[in-house]
Amino acid sequence: MRLFAAVWPPQDVLDHLDLALASVRGEPAGLSSAVRWSARETWHLTVAFYGDLPDGAVPGLTADLAEVAAGVQPYELALRGAGVFSHRTLWVGVAGDLDAQRAVGRGCVEAGESSGGVTDNRPRDRPHLTVGRVRPGSRPPRRRSSRPDRPGARPDVPGAEEDVAAALVRALAVYEGPRWLVEELELVSSRPGAGRGGGPLYERVATFPLGR
Repeated sequence: MRLFAAVWPPQDVLDHLDLALASVRGEPAGLSSAVRWSARETWHLTVAFYGDLPDGAVPGLTADLAEVAAGVQPYELALRGAGVFSHRTLWVGVAGDLDAQRAVGRGCVEAGESSGGVTDNRPRDRPHLTVGRVRPGSRPPRRRSSRPDRPGARPDVPGAEEDVAAALVRALAVYEGPRWLVEELELVSSRPGAGRGGGPLYERVATFPLGR
């Protein structure tokens, strides 16, 4: 079973983000279509990735995660700003009590290691929510020119994917969503390619209340 631990924002927070992304998708023709947008039901903050674990390892992992959650009091977060990883992966950032979020992440990584999961070497010190990925070979939309001797088409040059990502990050740079109280940690299974539009299908395996 392919598993990860996550914090899932509540529906009103996702509603707010959905509305903001709708305006970004309405940017000049060609910009939005250059991105494969992730489905709303996949929007989450990953705190630790475990890879494929045998069923027999899951009870021990859930017990360890319950202990991690019990040792952390509920804390506040908000989605804010945006960025890009590897010139392609577009994400919305997180503000609020990041020390608590990082502490949860460290505990969840340690829980996975003791259960035989893969070592999660991905940097988790910058919590984020992935909203899309720039399609390979994508370019920003063509620009029109008033000079007949200068065609407005943008040349197909290396780095065009980075330009698409940079334009989208600029559009989301000032985004700030409502604050919410993180009260639960989730253990989630992932089935790549089984979700909407060929994306992953996520299913909650267990929920752990914080501070109990």
